[in-house]
Amino acid sequence: METVYTVKGMTCGHCVNSVSTEIGKIDGVTGVQVDLAAGAVTVASSEPVAQSAVAAAVDEAGYELIGAHS
Repeated sequence: METVYTVKGMTCGHCVNSVSTEIGKIDGVTGVQVDLAAGAVTVASSEPVAQSAVAAAVDEAGYELIGAHS
């Protein structure tokens, strides 16, 4: 399953790495793709992942989760 999240504040490759690393630590996440220009983060998972867990990971990386859509 895949969910696309909108993340505010990412501006560079370091931002992409930080967000990818933190989200990748969440149980069940099998992949993370970041579109820096669009501010979009696609999270692939083997099971549903709580948006709150993704928001916490994004916050830990220093950015803000704006919303999600499948």
